[in-house]
Amino acid sequence: NFLTFSPCPFSLRALNPIFSTLTQFCPFPFFCGLFLLKSTFLDPKPIIFSFLCFLSLWVISDSQKLKSLSLSMAPLLLLSLCLLVLASASPSPPPDEGAFIGVNIGTDLSDMPHPTQVVALLKAQQIRHIRLYDADPGMLIALANTGIKVIISIPNDQLLGIGQSNSTAANWIKRNVVSHYPATTITAISVGSEVLTSLPNAAPVLVSAIKNIHAALLSSNLDRLIKVSTPLSTSLILDPFPPSQAFFNRSLNPVIVPLLSFLQSTNSYLMINVYPYYDYMQSNGVIPLDYALFKPIPPNKEAVDANTLVRYSNAFDAMVDATYFAMAFLNFTNIPVLVTESGWPSKGETNEPDATLDNANTYNSNLIRHVLNKTGTPKRPGIAVSTYIYELYNEDTKAGSLSEKSWGLFNANGEPVYILRLTNSGSVLANDTTNQTYCTAREGADPKMLQAALDWACGPGKIDCSPIKQGEACYEPDNVVAHANYAFDTYYHQTGNNPDACNFNGVASITTTDPSHGSCVFAGSRGNGRNGTLVNITAPSANSTSSGIGSDLYYSRGMLSILTVVLNVAFL
Repeated sequence: NFLTFSPCPFSLRALNPIFSTLTQFCPFPFFCGLFLLKSTFLDPKPIIFSFLCFLSLWVISDSQKLKSLSLSMAPLLLLSLCLLVLASASPSPPPDEGAFIGVNIGTDLSDMPHPTQVVALLKAQQIRHIRLYDADPGMLIALANTGIKVIISIPNDQLLGIGQSNSTAANWIKRNVVSHYPATTITAISVGSEVLTSLPNAAPVLVSAIKNIHAALLSSNLDRLIKVSTPLSTSLILDPFPPSQAFFNRSLNPVIVPLLSFLQSTNSYLMINVYPYYDYMQSNGVIPLDYALFKPIPPNKEAVDANTLVRYSNAFDAMVDATYFAMAFLNFTNIPVLVTESGWPSKGETNEPDATLDNANTYNSNLIRHVLNKTGTPKRPGIAVSTYIYELYNEDTKAGSLSEKSWGLFNANGEPVYILRLTNSGSVLANDTTNQTYCTAREGADPKMLQAALDWACGPGKIDCSPIKQGEACYEPDNVVAHANYAFDTYYHQTGNNPDACNFNGVASITTTDPSHGSCVFAGSRGNGRNGTLVNITAPSANSTSSGIGSDLYYSRGMLSILTVVLNVAFL
């Protein structure tokens, strides 16, 4: 019986004096205590490891024990193995899942939906990644056991207290993370948002706040499971084009350098907010609209970095690469980028003519396709740049111009602002929301106008209204709203889900709520209609070489080796 899995096999009996000494001076309670220091309800492996190690030492250190052992020891050893396998299923750092699209959720709405309604919309659209601008307990409770991955945030006005006090940071983590995790899948904590540009007076405490939050996670044994970072505005990057010349505002280096050092040491990412819309608006015509919208442009119109000869076909990639180069300028070359905000407004003032539904649709549809195609950027091809769309809802009470209130994909009632066009996009076609939208009577619509629209749909509109006749599946409930719902939705789908077809003189609107009931099945519910999604696809990483279970696999193999040794010795 030898350690045959070792590079240099040797007899275990030669180690008996050493093991005997260890067990003499390291009694079981103390030995387990060392491992219990790192053992929590989230990770019980250390205590199981300590038990197995002690068992091994106890067996090997005494020849009398060896002689007295028999097959009666096998059940205990097998039980230990089972415990080990169960322990290996405990939480470990989530694997790099590659490129994904998420959505930001702001709350500046006059009629903010209840958290359960928000989560219902997320689930209906199969949105799997979200970012909150706070750590609202109602939202975190509603998100429990949904599998939706959440970035929670510390508002800017809380930075000072957390940056100056470890205990304040620890209490924040206890209240907003420990009490919800792991039922709610919190993946990261955003410490403030664009602090260096929106609240420069808080700059001196930003990094200390980040470190205090990380220390609190470390104390709770959650530091490997939840990342900590802070979103920066691209306005901090000076001389952004060509990207190879980009650098951070040097006056902020006393904050930027320790921030990047922290991100590198903790394997976190730099959060950056990327808005080609603002760069386009401020360029006074220098940046073409098609370049900002990801629209195809001829090669001779592409932007060329004269230093690297790299060609850029869209503003988004150029801005992300400028971020990479700005970090490299400070000698940080291996920190990934997470785009925490990007989008395009669907409405604007008279001086914002390009804030339109069509442009918002074009930008976000192309952004989703671009991210999920795993192309990366010209500087880092194939490297995932996961992105959170700004934002889920239009925020009608947000301060500022009309465009500031109009970045949402949905209105507060769940009605889509526009339908993302994702057709002819290969695997991304499954994201097409046109498969799960419906046209129904607008709430509060005038009954007489509804009846007129219903009569038109069943007459000149040439749709089959027989299902709403008496005795048929959709006759009940017998009222104009229910009948109009069926007629409007049938006409809407008959026209290929054309948003313009869902108007009927203002008494109809598009919704994501399936109006089918009982045996009355609406057009959008047939076939695969219920399976459409908005932004649920996660593309595998083009450069990923790990499945995320490797560390636990090797851990289990190591423990199995220990058990093998014990069994071999026991059955000598």
